[in-house]
Amino acid sequence: MVRQRFRGLFQKYWLVLFMAVAVPLAINGVIEAWFGYRDQRARLDQLLGLQATSAATRIHGFINEITNELGWLVQLPWTDGPDELRRTDALRLLRQAPAVASLMLCDHAGRERLYISRVGLNRVDSRADRSTDPAVVGARSARIWFGDVSYNRGSEPYLTVAMSGNRPSAGVVVAEVNLKLIWEVISAIKVGDAGFAFVLDRPGRLIAHPDLSLVLRGADEATSKPFLAIRDSISRAGMRFARSRDLRGDPIAAASAPVAGPDWIVVVEQPLSEAFAPIYAALWRTALLLLLGTMFSGLLAYGLADRMTNPIRLLEEGTEKIRAGHFDYRITIETGDELQRLADSFNRMAAQLALAREHQERIARLKRFLAPQVADLVDRTGDDSVLEGRRAEVVVVFSDLRGFTSFSAGVAPEEVMSVLSEYYEVLGKVIAAFAATLISFSGDGLMVLVNAPVPVKEPALTAVDLAVAMQRSVQELIGCWRERGYEVGFGVGLASGSATVGRIGYASRFDYTAIGSVVNLAARLCASAADREILMNGEVAAAVKDRRALKALGDRPIKGYDEAIPVFGIAFDAPSKACAD
Repeated sequence: MVRQRFRGLFQKYWLVLFMAVAVPLAINGVIEAWFGYRDQRARLDQLLGLQATSAATRIHGFINEITNELGWLVQLPWTDGPDELRRTDALRLLRQAPAVASLMLCDHAGRERLYISRVGLNRVDSRADRSTDPAVVGARSARIWFGDVSYNRGSEPYLTVAMSGNRPSAGVVVAEVNLKLIWEVISAIKVGDAGFAFVLDRPGRLIAHPDLSLVLRGADEATSKPFLAIRDSISRAGMRFARSRDLRGDPIAAASAPVAGPDWIVVVEQPLSEAFAPIYAALWRTALLLLLGTMFSGLLAYGLADRMTNPIRLLEEGTEKIRAGHFDYRITIETGDELQRLADSFNRMAAQLALAREHQERIARLKRFLAPQVADLVDRTGDDSVLEGRRAEVVVVFSDLRGFTSFSAGVAPEEVMSVLSEYYEVLGKVIAAFAATLISFSGDGLMVLVNAPVPVKEPALTAVDLAVAMQRSVQELIGCWRERGYEVGFGVGLASGSATVGRIGYASRFDYTAIGSVVNLAARLCASAADREILMNGEVAAAVKDRRALKALGDRPIKGYDEAIPVFGIAFDAPSKACAD
Protein backbone atom coordinates (compact mmCIF):
# COMPACT_ATOMS: atom_id res chain seq x y z
CA MET A 1 0.00 0.00 0.00
CA VAL A 2 2.80 2.40 0.88
CA ARG A 3 4.59 1.67 -2.42
CA GLN A 4 1.40 2.18 -4.47
CA ARG A 5 0.74 5.45 -2.67
CA PHE A 6 4.22 6.69 -3.57
CA ARG A 7 3.81 5.54 -7.18
CA GLY A 8 0.98 8.07 -7.46
CA LEU A 9 3.49 10.86 -6.78
CA PHE A 10 5.47 10.20 -9.95
CA GLN A 11 3.64 12.66 -12.15
CA LYS A 12 3.64 15.30 -9.40
CA TYR A 13 7.35 14.81 -8.86
CA TRP A 14 8.08 15.08 -12.55
CA LEU A 15 6.24 18.38 -12.85
CA VAL A 16 7.63 19.76 -9.61
CA LEU A 17 11.19 18.73 -10.40
CA PHE A 18 10.97 20.11 -13.91
CA MET A 19 9.79 23.45 -12.53
CA ALA A 20 12.31 23.17 -9.72
CA VAL A 21 15.09 22.98 -12.28
CA ALA A 22 13.83 25.29 -15.00
CA VAL A 23 12.54 28.12 -12.80
CA PRO A 24 15.60 28.25 -10.52
CA LEU A 25 17.82 28.24 -13.59
CA ALA A 26 16.02 31.33 -14.85
CA ILE A 27 16.06 32.97 -11.44
CA ASN A 28 19.66 31.95 -10.94
CA GLY A 29 20.59 33.52 -14.24
CA VAL A 30 19.08 36.82 -13.18
CA ILE A 31 20.63 36.59 -9.71
CA GLU A 32 24.03 35.63 -11.11
CA ALA A 33 23.88 38.58 -13.48
CA TRP A 34 23.00 40.90 -10.61
CA PHE A 35 25.57 39.53 -8.20
CA GLY A 36 28.13 39.35 -10.99
CA TYR A 37 27.51 43.01 -11.61
CA ARG A 38 27.91 43.73 -7.89
CA ASP A 39 31.03 41.58 -7.65
CA GLN A 40 32.54 43.29 -10.65
CA ARG A 41 31.75 46.65 -9.08
CA ALA A 42 33.41 45.48 -5.87
CA ARG A 43 36.46 44.25 -7.79
CA LEU A 44 36.55 47.51 -9.70
CA ASP A 45 36.33 49.44 -6.43
CA GLN A 46 39.21 47.40 -5.08
CA LEU A 47 41.31 47.57 -8.24
CA LEU A 48 40.90 51.30 -8.84
CA GLY A 49 41.32 52.10 -5.14
CA LEU A 50 44.45 49.97 -4.94
CA GLN A 51 45.94 51.57 -8.04
CA ALA A 52 45.13 55.07 -6.77
CA THR A 53 46.60 54.30 -3.33
CA SER A 54 49.70 52.78 -4.90
CA ALA A 55 50.22 55.82 -7.09
CA ALA A 56 49.66 58.16 -4.15
CA THR A 57 52.21 56.20 -2.14
CA ARG A 58 54.79 56.38 -4.92
CA ILE A 59 54.26 60.12 -5.38
CA HIS A 60 54.49 60.60 -1.64
CA GLY A 61 57.74 58.66 -1.74
CA PHE A 62 58.99 60.95 -4.52
CA ILE A 63 58.22 64.03 -2.41
CA ASN A 64 59.46 62.40 0.78
CA GLU A 65 62.79 61.61 -0.87
CA ILE A 66 63.18 65.30 -1.72
CA THR A 67 62.29 66.43 1.82
CA ASN A 68 64.80 63.93 3.21
CA GLU A 69 67.49 65.43 1.01
CA LEU A 70 66.48 68.93 2.07
CA GLY A 71 66.75 67.90 5.71
CA TRP A 72 70.51 67.50 5.36
CA LEU A 73 70.84 71.23 4.57
CA VAL A 74 69.27 72.36 7.87
CA GLN A 75 71.21 70.23 10.31
CA LEU A 76 73.88 72.73 11.47
CA PRO A 77 73.51 76.30 12.80
CA TRP A 78 74.59 79.25 10.65
CA THR A 79 77.75 81.28 11.32
CA ASP A 80 78.29 84.94 10.54
CA GLY A 81 80.56 84.34 7.56
CA PRO A 82 79.98 82.50 4.23
CA ASP A 83 79.37 78.76 4.59
CA GLU A 84 81.21 76.94 1.77
CA LEU A 85 80.36 73.52 3.16
CA ARG A 86 76.64 74.21 2.99
CA ARG A 87 77.07 75.55 -0.58
CA THR A 88 78.83 72.32 -1.53
CA ASP A 89 75.99 70.30 0.02
CA ALA A 90 73.41 72.33 -1.90
CA LEU A 91 75.20 71.76 -5.23
CA ARG A 92 75.43 68.05 -4.49
CA LEU A 93 71.69 67.96 -3.76
CA LEU A 94 70.94 69.53 -7.17
CA ARG A 95 72.97 66.76 -8.79
CA GLN A 96 71.25 64.02 -6.79
CA ALA A 97 67.70 65.36 -7.10
CA PRO A 98 67.02 66.36 -10.75
CA ALA A 99 63.51 67.51 -9.82
CA VAL A 100 64.83 70.35 -7.62
CA ALA A 101 65.14 73.47 -9.80
CA SER A 102 66.41 75.91 -7.16
CA LEU A 103 67.35 76.17 -3.48
CA MET A 104 67.19 79.10 -1.11
CA LEU A 105 68.72 78.81 2.38
CA CYS A 106 67.87 81.28 5.13
CA ASP A 107 69.39 81.63 8.57
CA HIS A 108 67.54 81.76 11.88
CA ALA A 109 66.67 85.45 11.34
CA GLY A 110 65.06 84.76 7.96
CA ARG A 111 67.91 86.34 5.96
CA GLU A 112 68.83 84.77 2.64
CA ARG A 113 72.30 83.26 2.93
CA LEU A 114 72.46 81.13 -0.21
CA TYR A 115 70.49 80.84 -3.45
CA ILE A 116 71.33 78.24 -6.11
CA SER A 117 69.34 77.72 -9.32
CA ARG A 118 69.63 75.54 -12.39
CA VAL A 119 68.42 78.31 -14.68
CA GLY A 120 69.03 81.59 -12.75
CA LEU A 121 71.95 83.37 -11.18
CA ASN A 122 73.31 82.07 -7.89
CA ARG A 123 73.50 84.38 -4.88
CA VAL A 124 75.80 83.94 -1.89
CA ASP A 125 75.24 85.70 1.43
CA SER A 126 72.87 88.33 0.04
CA ARG A 127 71.32 88.74 3.53
CA ALA A 128 67.99 89.72 1.98
CA ASP A 129 65.16 89.60 4.49
CA ARG A 130 62.93 86.60 3.71
CA SER A 131 61.34 86.32 7.16
CA THR A 132 57.90 87.29 5.84
CA ASP A 133 58.06 84.96 2.85
CA PRO A 134 55.07 82.52 3.11
CA ALA A 135 57.40 79.56 2.64
CA VAL A 136 59.67 80.64 5.50
CA VAL A 137 56.74 81.40 7.77
CA GLY A 138 55.05 78.09 6.91
CA ALA A 139 58.22 76.06 7.53
CA ARG A 140 58.77 77.67 10.91
CA SER A 141 55.20 76.84 12.02
CA ALA A 142 54.88 73.33 10.51
CA ARG A 143 58.58 72.38 9.88
CA ILE A 144 57.63 71.06 6.39
CA TRP A 145 55.51 73.37 4.24
CA PHE A 146 54.08 72.81 0.78
CA GLY A 147 52.92 75.70 -1.35
CA ASP A 148 50.36 75.75 -4.14
CA VAL A 149 51.46 74.48 -7.53
CA SER A 150 52.66 77.25 -9.85
CA TYR A 151 53.25 77.08 -13.58
CA ASN A 152 56.56 78.32 -14.92
CA ARG A 153 55.82 80.53 -17.91
CA GLY A 154 52.27 79.18 -17.79
CA SER A 155 53.24 75.59 -18.64
CA GLU A 156 55.53 73.45 -16.46
CA PRO A 157 54.12 72.84 -12.93
CA TYR A 158 56.36 73.65 -9.99
CA LEU A 159 55.91 72.97 -6.26
CA THR A 160 57.48 75.08 -3.51
CA VAL A 161 58.70 73.00 -0.55
CA ALA A 162 60.09 74.63 2.58
CA MET A 163 61.66 72.87 5.56
CA SER A 164 63.05 74.12 8.84
CA GLY A 165 65.73 72.52 10.96
CA ASN A 166 65.15 70.75 14.24
CA ARG A 167 66.76 73.77 15.90
CA PRO A 168 65.87 77.39 15.06
CA SER A 169 69.54 78.20 14.51
CA ALA A 170 69.67 75.79 11.54
CA GLY A 171 67.42 78.09 9.53
CA VAL A 172 65.08 77.23 6.64
CA VAL A 173 65.59 75.77 3.17
CA VAL A 174 63.13 76.56 0.34
CA ALA A 175 63.16 74.44 -2.81
CA GLU A 176 61.39 74.81 -6.14
CA VAL A 177 60.52 71.31 -7.44
CA ASN A 178 59.76 70.64 -11.09
CA LEU A 179 56.75 68.29 -11.09
CA LYS A 180 57.19 67.28 -14.68
CA LEU A 181 59.29 64.35 -13.43
CA ILE A 182 56.20 62.85 -11.75
CA TRP A 183 55.11 62.01 -15.28
CA GLU A 184 57.25 58.86 -15.15
CA VAL A 185 55.38 57.63 -12.06
CA ILE A 186 51.96 58.34 -13.55
CA SER A 187 52.79 56.92 -16.99
CA ALA A 188 53.73 53.57 -15.43
CA ILE A 189 50.21 53.06 -14.00
CA LYS A 190 47.97 50.98 -16.25
CA VAL A 191 44.45 49.78 -15.42
CA GLY A 192 43.46 47.18 -17.95
CA ASP A 193 44.23 48.14 -21.53
CA ALA A 194 42.98 51.74 -21.55
CA GLY A 195 42.95 52.88 -17.92
CA PHE A 196 45.46 55.38 -16.53
CA ALA A 197 46.04 57.81 -13.65
CA PHE A 198 46.49 61.58 -13.25
CA VAL A 199 47.15 63.99 -10.36
CA LEU A 200 45.26 67.14 -9.34
CA ASP A 201 46.38 69.76 -6.85
CA ARG A 202 44.23 71.38 -4.16
CA PRO A 203 42.43 73.83 -6.53
CA GLY A 204 41.91 71.02 -9.07
CA ARG A 205 44.58 71.87 -11.62
CA LEU A 206 46.27 69.10 -13.58
CA ILE A 207 49.86 68.54 -12.46
CA ALA A 208 50.57 65.01 -13.76
CA HIS A 209 49.04 63.03 -16.64
CA PRO A 210 50.30 60.42 -19.12
CA ASP A 211 49.66 63.01 -21.84
CA LEU A 212 52.39 65.56 -21.01
CA SER A 213 50.85 68.16 -23.31
CA LEU A 214 47.80 68.32 -21.03
CA VAL A 215 50.06 68.94 -18.02
CA LEU A 216 51.79 71.82 -19.81
CA ARG A 217 48.32 73.35 -20.30
CA GLY A 218 47.28 72.53 -16.72
CA ALA A 219 46.78 76.16 -15.74
CA ASP A 220 44.22 76.58 -18.53
CA GLU A 221 40.67 76.50 -17.13
CA ALA A 222 39.30 74.68 -20.18
CA THR A 223 41.89 71.93 -19.69
CA SER A 224 41.14 71.51 -15.98
CA LYS A 225 37.35 71.55 -16.27
CA PRO A 226 36.82 67.86 -17.28
CA PHE A 227 39.21 66.70 -14.56
CA LEU A 228 37.39 68.82 -11.98
CA ALA A 229 34.13 67.13 -13.05
CA ILE A 230 35.71 63.71 -12.45
CA ARG A 231 36.99 64.79 -9.03
CA ASP A 232 33.53 66.09 -8.06
CA SER A 233 31.92 62.81 -9.16
CA ILE A 234 34.36 60.87 -6.97
CA SER A 235 33.60 63.14 -4.02
CA ARG A 236 29.86 62.46 -4.40
CA ALA A 237 30.39 58.70 -4.75
CA GLY A 238 32.05 58.39 -1.33
CA MET A 239 33.77 55.02 -0.83
CA ARG A 240 32.58 53.54 -4.16
CA PHE A 241 34.09 54.23 -7.55
CA ALA A 242 32.44 57.07 -9.46
CA ARG A 243 30.99 57.22 -12.93
CA SER A 244 31.96 60.19 -15.04
CA ARG A 245 33.12 61.07 -18.55
CA ASP A 246 36.59 61.53 -19.96
CA LEU A 247 37.87 64.25 -22.29
CA ARG A 248 36.14 62.59 -25.26
CA GLY A 249 32.84 62.30 -23.39
CA ASP A 250 33.03 58.50 -23.02
CA PRO A 251 31.75 57.00 -19.73
CA ILE A 252 34.48 55.99 -17.29
CA ALA A 253 34.89 54.53 -13.81
CA ALA A 254 37.17 56.52 -11.50
CA ALA A 255 38.57 56.38 -7.97
CA SER A 256 40.99 58.57 -6.07
CA ALA A 257 43.46 58.57 -3.18
CA PRO A 258 45.02 61.52 -1.33
CA VAL A 259 48.74 62.31 -1.47
CA ALA A 260 49.96 63.07 2.03
CA GLY A 261 51.75 66.40 2.42
CA PRO A 262 50.91 68.71 -0.49
CA ASP A 263 47.17 67.88 -0.34
CA TRP A 264 46.89 66.44 -3.85
CA ILE A 265 44.73 63.61 -5.09
CA VAL A 266 45.60 60.81 -7.51
CA VAL A 267 42.72 59.80 -9.78
CA VAL A 268 42.63 56.45 -11.60
CA GLU A 269 40.13 56.00 -14.43
CA GLN A 270 39.10 53.13 -16.73
CA PRO A 271 36.52 53.08 -19.55
CA LEU A 272 33.25 51.50 -18.41
CA SER A 273 33.09 49.39 -21.55
CA GLU A 274 36.35 47.71 -20.54
CA ALA A 275 35.53 47.62 -16.82
CA PHE A 276 32.22 45.78 -17.35
CA ALA A 277 33.36 43.56 -20.22
CA PRO A 278 33.36 40.45 -17.92
CA ILE A 279 29.71 41.15 -17.05
CA TYR A 280 28.66 41.20 -20.69
CA ALA A 281 30.46 37.94 -21.32
CA ALA A 282 28.82 36.40 -18.24
CA LEU A 283 25.36 37.43 -19.47
CA TRP A 284 25.87 35.57 -22.76
CA ARG A 285 27.09 32.51 -20.91
CA THR A 286 24.08 32.65 -18.60
CA ALA A 287 21.65 32.85 -21.50
CA LEU A 288 23.25 29.80 -23.11
CA LEU A 289 23.15 27.85 -19.85
CA LEU A 290 19.46 28.70 -19.40
CA LEU A 291 18.65 27.27 -22.82
CA LEU A 292 20.59 24.05 -22.25
CA GLY A 293 19.29 23.72 -18.68
CA THR A 294 15.67 23.94 -19.77
CA MET A 295 16.21 21.23 -22.38
CA PHE A 296 17.75 18.83 -19.93
CA SER A 297 15.50 19.64 -16.99
CA GLY A 298 12.69 17.46 -18.41
CA LEU A 299 14.95 14.41 -18.65
CA LEU A 300 16.47 15.10 -15.30
CA ALA A 301 13.08 15.47 -13.63
CA TYR A 302 11.93 12.14 -15.09
CA GLY A 303 14.93 10.27 -13.76
CA LEU A 304 14.85 11.89 -10.33
CA ALA A 305 11.12 11.31 -9.86
CA ASP A 306 11.60 7.61 -10.56
CA ARG A 307 14.50 7.26 -8.14
CA MET A 308 13.05 9.28 -5.26
CA THR A 309 9.95 7.23 -4.39
CA ASN A 310 11.69 4.20 -2.91
CA PRO A 311 14.30 6.12 -0.87
CA ILE A 312 11.54 8.35 0.48
CA ARG A 313 9.67 5.32 1.72
CA LEU A 314 12.80 3.98 3.40
CA LEU A 315 13.47 7.31 5.04
CA GLU A 316 9.89 7.50 6.29
CA GLU A 317 10.17 4.04 7.81
CA GLY A 318 13.47 5.04 9.42
CA THR A 319 12.02 8.15 11.03
CA GLU A 320 9.15 6.10 12.44
CA LYS A 321 11.64 3.66 13.95
CA ILE A 322 13.66 6.49 15.50
CA ARG A 323 10.51 8.08 16.89
CA ALA A 324 9.66 4.76 18.49
CA GLY A 325 13.06 4.76 20.22
CA HIS A 326 14.85 2.17 18.04
CA PHE A 327 18.10 4.10 17.71
CA ASP A 328 19.93 1.02 16.43
CA TYR A 329 17.82 1.00 13.24
CA ARG A 330 19.75 1.69 10.02
CA ILE A 331 18.64 2.21 6.42
CA THR A 332 20.53 1.23 3.26
CA ILE A 333 20.28 3.28 0.07
CA GLU A 334 22.88 2.71 -2.65
CA THR A 335 22.16 5.30 -5.31
CA GLY A 336 25.53 7.06 -5.25
CA ASP A 337 23.93 10.49 -5.00
CA GLU A 338 22.51 12.89 -2.43
CA LEU A 339 19.88 10.36 -1.35
CA GLN A 340 22.61 7.94 -0.36
CA ARG A 341 24.40 10.69 1.51
CA LEU A 342 21.10 11.56 3.17
CA ALA A 343 20.73 7.96 4.27
CA ASP A 344 24.29 7.96 5.60
CA SER A 345 23.53 11.19 7.44
CA PHE A 346 20.37 9.60 8.84
CA ASN A 347 22.39 6.64 10.10
CA ARG A 348 24.95 8.97 11.69
CA MET A 349 22.13 10.92 13.29
CA ALA A 350 20.68 7.73 14.74
CA ALA A 351 24.10 6.77 16.11
CA GLN A 352 24.53 10.25 17.63
CA LEU A 353 21.07 10.04 19.17
CA ALA A 354 21.98 6.69 20.70
CA LEU A 355 25.19 8.18 22.11
CA ALA A 356 23.30 11.21 23.37
CA ARG A 357 20.75 9.02 25.12
CA GLU A 358 23.52 6.93 26.62
CA HIS A 359 25.28 10.12 27.76
CA GLN A 360 22.10 11.49 29.32
CA GLU A 361 21.46 8.22 31.11
CA ARG A 362 25.05 8.18 32.34
CA ILE A 363 24.86 11.74 33.66
CA ALA A 364 21.50 10.94 35.26
CA ARG A 365 23.08 7.98 37.02
CA LEU A 366 26.00 10.17 38.09
CA LYS A 367 23.68 12.79 39.53
CA ARG A 368 21.77 10.08 41.29
CA PHE A 369 24.78 8.58 43.00
CA LEU A 370 27.18 11.57 43.12
CA ALA A 371 27.04 15.11 44.40
CA PRO A 372 25.58 17.47 41.76
CA GLN A 373 28.85 19.47 41.48
CA VAL A 374 30.82 16.30 40.82
CA ALA A 375 28.37 15.07 38.20
CA ASP A 376 28.37 18.49 36.50
CA LEU A 377 32.18 18.49 36.45
CA VAL A 378 32.22 15.10 34.73
CA ASP A 379 29.60 16.36 32.27
CA ARG A 380 31.61 19.50 31.40
CA THR A 381 34.95 17.74 30.97
CA GLY A 382 33.47 14.71 29.22
CA ASP A 383 35.92 12.56 31.14
CA ASP A 384 35.42 10.90 34.53
CA SER A 385 39.18 10.71 35.09
CA VAL A 386 38.74 13.78 37.30
CA LEU A 387 37.20 11.40 39.80
CA GLU A 388 40.31 9.23 40.10
CA GLY A 389 42.05 9.18 43.47
CA ARG A 390 44.57 11.96 44.19
CA ARG A 391 45.99 13.96 47.05
CA ALA A 392 44.53 17.44 47.56
CA GLU A 393 44.36 20.22 50.09
CA VAL A 394 40.71 20.36 51.15
CA VAL A 395 38.43 21.75 53.82
CA VAL A 396 35.96 19.23 55.23
CA VAL A 397 32.72 20.48 56.79
CA PHE A 398 30.51 18.27 58.99
CA SER A 399 27.19 19.29 60.49
CA ASP A 400 24.27 17.65 62.29
CA LEU A 401 21.31 18.43 64.48
CA ARG A 402 21.59 18.38 68.28
CA GLY A 403 18.92 16.42 70.12
CA PHE A 404 17.56 14.93 66.93
CA THR A 405 17.56 11.37 68.23
CA SER A 406 15.29 12.18 71.18
CA PHE A 407 13.16 14.38 68.92
CA SER A 408 12.61 11.64 66.36
CA ALA A 409 11.68 9.16 69.05
CA GLY A 410 8.86 11.35 70.33
CA VAL A 411 7.05 12.36 67.12
CA ALA A 412 5.44 10.60 64.19
CA PRO A 413 7.67 9.40 61.34
CA GLU A 414 5.86 11.72 58.93
CA GLU A 415 6.81 14.71 61.08
CA VAL A 416 10.42 13.54 61.23
CA MET A 417 10.57 13.32 57.43
CA SER A 418 8.97 16.76 57.11
CA VAL A 419 11.60 18.32 59.40
CA LEU A 420 14.43 16.59 57.53
CA SER A 421 13.03 17.74 54.18
CA GLU A 422 12.99 21.37 55.35
CA TYR A 423 16.46 20.91 56.83
CA TYR A 424 18.08 19.49 53.69
CA GLU A 425 16.23 21.89 51.41
CA VAL A 426 17.78 24.87 53.21
CA LEU A 427 21.27 23.36 53.45
CA GLY A 428 21.22 22.25 49.81
CA LYS A 429 20.66 25.82 48.61
CA VAL A 430 23.49 27.14 50.80
CA ILE A 431 25.94 24.44 49.65
CA ALA A 432 25.10 25.08 45.98
CA ALA A 433 25.53 28.83 46.45
CA PHE A 434 29.11 28.32 47.68
CA ALA A 435 30.02 25.80 44.91
CA ALA A 436 30.85 23.20 47.57
CA THR A 437 30.47 19.45 47.06
CA LEU A 438 27.95 17.52 49.11
CA ILE A 439 29.70 14.23 49.74
CA SER A 440 27.14 12.38 51.84
CA PHE A 441 24.27 12.79 54.23
CA SER A 442 22.87 10.33 56.72
CA GLY A 443 19.98 11.00 59.04
CA ASP A 444 20.47 14.54 60.32
CA GLY A 445 24.20 14.83 59.47
CA LEU A 446 26.00 15.67 56.28
CA MET A 447 29.55 16.01 54.95
CA VAL A 448 30.64 18.78 52.58
CA LEU A 449 33.94 19.07 50.73
CA VAL A 450 35.48 22.40 49.65
CA ASN A 451 38.21 22.60 46.92
CA ALA A 452 37.65 19.13 45.46
CA PRO A 453 36.87 18.09 42.85
CA VAL A 454 35.87 21.67 41.92
CA PRO A 455 38.73 23.99 42.99
CA VAL A 456 37.94 27.32 44.68
CA LYS A 457 40.17 30.36 45.10
CA GLU A 458 40.28 30.51 48.92
CA PRO A 459 39.05 27.17 50.32
CA ALA A 460 39.34 28.03 54.02
CA LEU A 461 37.56 31.38 53.72
CA THR A 462 34.86 29.82 51.55
CA ALA A 463 34.35 27.01 54.05
CA VAL A 464 34.06 29.41 57.03
CA ASP A 465 31.52 31.55 55.16
CA LEU A 466 29.67 28.37 54.16
CA ALA A 467 29.52 27.22 57.79
CA VAL A 468 28.20 30.61 58.93
CA ALA A 469 25.56 30.60 56.18
CA MET A 470 24.56 27.05 57.16
CA GLN A 471 24.18 28.08 60.81
CA ARG A 472 22.14 31.16 59.96
CA SER A 473 19.82 29.27 57.63
CA VAL A 474 19.27 26.33 59.99
CA GLN A 475 18.86 28.59 63.04
CA GLU A 476 15.96 30.28 61.26
CA LEU A 477 14.38 26.85 60.84
CA ILE A 478 15.12 25.95 64.47
CA GLY A 479 13.28 29.06 65.62
CA CYS A 480 10.21 27.89 63.73
CA TRP A 481 10.59 24.31 64.99
CA ARG A 482 10.79 25.43 68.58
CA GLU A 483 7.51 27.29 68.18
CA ARG A 484 6.10 23.88 67.25
CA GLY A 485 7.64 22.35 70.36
CA TYR A 486 10.70 20.70 68.80
CA GLU A 487 13.79 21.09 70.91
CA VAL A 488 16.72 20.63 68.51
CA GLY A 489 19.98 22.46 67.87
CA PHE A 490 22.61 22.61 65.12
CA GLY A 491 26.41 22.35 65.27
CA VAL A 492 29.15 22.58 62.61
CA GLY A 493 32.76 21.46 62.57
CA LEU A 494 35.36 22.02 59.88
CA ALA A 495 39.01 21.18 59.38
CA SER A 496 41.61 21.92 56.71
CA GLY A 497 44.36 19.59 55.58
CA SER A 498 45.57 17.08 53.01
CA ALA A 499 43.31 14.17 52.04
CA THR A 500 42.94 11.53 49.38
CA VAL A 501 39.92 12.40 47.24
CA GLY A 502 38.30 10.31 44.52
CA ARG A 503 35.55 7.87 43.78
CA ILE A 504 35.06 4.72 45.75
CA GLY A 505 32.66 1.83 45.31
CA TYR A 506 32.04 -0.91 42.79
CA ALA A 507 30.98 -1.22 39.14
CA SER A 508 27.29 -0.41 39.53
CA ARG A 509 27.54 2.01 42.44
CA PHE A 510 30.22 4.47 43.53
CA ASP A 511 30.54 7.69 45.52
CA TYR A 512 32.98 10.57 45.53
CA THR A 513 34.56 11.06 48.93
CA ALA A 514 37.63 12.15 50.89
CA ILE A 515 39.77 9.94 53.13
CA GLY A 516 42.28 11.11 55.69
CA SER A 517 42.80 12.38 59.19
CA VAL A 518 41.35 15.76 58.27
CA VAL A 519 37.98 14.06 57.65
CA ASN A 520 38.06 12.43 61.08
CA LEU A 521 39.08 15.71 62.73
CA ALA A 522 36.21 17.62 61.10
CA ALA A 523 33.77 14.93 62.24
CA ARG A 524 35.13 15.08 65.83
CA LEU A 525 34.88 18.88 65.86
CA CYS A 526 31.30 18.66 64.67
CA ALA A 527 30.51 16.18 67.42
CA SER A 528 32.02 18.57 69.97
CA ALA A 529 30.11 21.62 68.69
CA ALA A 530 27.10 22.72 70.71
CA ASP A 531 24.00 24.35 69.31
CA ARG A 532 24.81 27.58 67.39
CA GLU A 533 28.51 26.71 67.51
CA ILE A 534 31.06 26.46 64.68
CA LEU A 535 34.34 24.79 65.58
CA MET A 536 37.45 24.73 63.38
CA ASN A 537 41.06 23.59 63.64
CA GLY A 538 44.12 25.83 63.67
CA GLU A 539 44.82 25.51 59.93
CA VAL A 540 41.43 27.00 59.02
CA ALA A 541 41.80 29.73 61.64
CA ALA A 542 45.26 30.69 60.37
CA ALA A 543 43.99 30.96 56.78
CA VAL A 544 41.15 33.38 57.67
CA LYS A 545 42.94 35.26 60.43
CA ASP A 546 42.21 39.02 60.46
CA ARG A 547 39.47 38.55 57.85
CA ARG A 548 36.82 36.98 60.05
CA ALA A 549 36.02 37.54 63.74
CA LEU A 550 37.43 34.33 65.27
CA LYS A 551 37.81 33.48 68.93
CA ALA A 552 40.26 30.99 70.42
CA LEU A 553 38.52 28.33 72.52
CA GLY A 554 41.70 26.83 73.90
CA ASP A 555 43.00 23.28 73.55
CA ARG A 556 40.40 20.57 73.57
CA PRO A 557 40.85 16.81 73.82
CA ILE A 558 39.60 15.18 70.61
CA LYS A 559 38.74 11.52 70.44
CA GLY A 560 41.36 9.64 68.46
CA TYR A 561 44.10 12.22 69.12
CA ASP A 562 46.76 11.72 71.77
CA GLU A 563 47.01 15.39 72.66
CA ALA A 564 44.50 18.18 72.90
CA ILE A 565 44.40 20.42 69.85
CA PRO A 566 43.69 24.16 69.61
CA VAL A 567 40.09 24.86 68.62
CA PHE A 568 38.63 28.09 67.31
CA GLY A 569 35.09 29.36 66.92
CA ILE A 570 33.35 32.18 65.06
CA ALA A 571 30.50 34.41 66.15
CA PHE A 572 27.49 35.04 63.93
CA ASP A 573 24.04 36.58 64.10
CA ALA A 574 21.05 34.41 63.27
CA PRO A 575 18.28 36.63 61.88
CA SER A 576 14.75 36.04 63.06
CA LYS A 577 12.18 34.70 60.63
CA ALA A 578 8.44 34.78 60.61
CA CYS A 579 7.18 31.23 60.70
CA ALA A 580 4.19 30.03 58.75
CA ASP A 581 1.26 28.77 60.73
